[in-house]
Amino acid sequence: MRTMLAANEILSTEQLARVRARSNFVGAWLVVHAWLVIAGAAALVAWMPNPATIVLAAMLIGSRQLGLAILMHEGAHGGLNRVRSVNHFLAQWFCAWPIAADVDVYRPYHLKHHTYTLTDKDPDLVLTGHYPISRDSLKRKLLRDLTGQSGYAQRKFQIKSALNPPQGVGGLQHFWRQLGPACIANLVLLGLCSLAGYWWLYITCWILPLLTWYQVVLRVRNIAEHAVVRGGDLFGSARTTYANMLERIFVAPYWVNYHLEHHLLMYVPCYRLPLFHRFLQENGFADRLQVSRGYLAVLNEVTSPDIIDKDSGKRAIGTFGQGYK
Repeated sequence: MRTMLAANEILSTEQLARVRARSNFVGAWLVVHAWLVIAGAAALVAWMPNPATIVLAAMLIGSRQLGLAILMHEGAHGGLNRVRSVNHFLAQWFCAWPIAADVDVYRPYHLKHHTYTLTDKDPDLVLTGHYPISRDSLKRKLLRDLTGQSGYAQRKFQIKSALNPPQGVGGLQHFWRQLGPACIANLVLLGLCSLAGYWWLYITCWILPLLTWYQVVLRVRNIAEHAVVRGGDLFGSARTTYANMLERIFVAPYWVNYHLEHHLLMYVPCYRLPLFHRFLQENGFADRLQVSRGYLAVLNEVTSPDIIDKDSGKRAIGTFGQGYK
C-alpha cells in the first residue's frame, strides 16, 4: 500500500493553498480555549462542589486533556505556530508536559506511524490491530478506563521507568529527562489551585479526569482512527467519524474526528480538516472515504457478540504516550 499521496492528485492548487494556510492566532487560541474550558469546569466545582458538578467537570476536563494531547500532536506537525520555537514552546509547556507527555519523544514515534500505517512497522498497530473484539471485552476495557485502573497502571509504569535508569545513566538525570518538566508543570497547576484557595481542585479537577474520562476518550479515539478499517489504499487506511455537538464536546475535540484527512495530507492544520473533507467530496472522492456516522457506530463496527476472546490487559505504548489494549 502506498504510504504517501501527492497533493495535486486530490486537490487543485487553489484548494491546496486554502487547506495549508496556517494561522498563528488560531493555533494559540485553541490552546487558550482548552485551558479556559478546564478553568471554567474547575470554577464550577469550586462554586458548587457536589457529585454532579464533579462528574460533569471530569468529563469536560478529561475531554480537554485529550484536547491538549491533540494540540500536542498538532505541534508535532508544526501546526500551532509558523515560528518553530513558538510552536515547540506551546506544544511542550501548555499541551504535552501537563499531561505527562513529551512532544520531542512523541514526534519521531508519530512520524513513524504515518510512514508505516497499518504495517508491521506501525508503532500504533498494537493499539488497534487486534480488533474486532467481543462486546464484553470492550466493556471490560472501558470499565477499567472509567474506574481509573488503566490510568493508574499507566502512571505507575511511567514513574517506575523514570526511577529505574539504564546502566551508566545517573538516576536524577534520567528522572529529569523522563518526568522532570511534567512534574514542574503539575506543580504549577497545584500552586495555582492553592493560590485560588482550593488546593483540592488539583485532585478532583485534574488528576481525577486524567485517570478516568481521559482514558475513556483516549481509547475511543484510538479505536475510531484505525480499528477495523478496510485498508488496501490510503483512503482506507484511517477512519473519519462524523461527530455531533455532544461528541465534539465530550469525546472528539479540535477536529480529531477527521483522521482520514489527516493521513492523506498530514501537514493540513486541524482547523482546516473539515474544509479538506468538503473539497474531497466536491472532487469526487466521497465514495472512497472511510467514514462512520458517530462514535457509537464505530464501537458497533469494531465489536461483535460472536467473538470469544481473552482480555489480557497487555500493556502497549501508543499514541500520545501510553495506551492500553
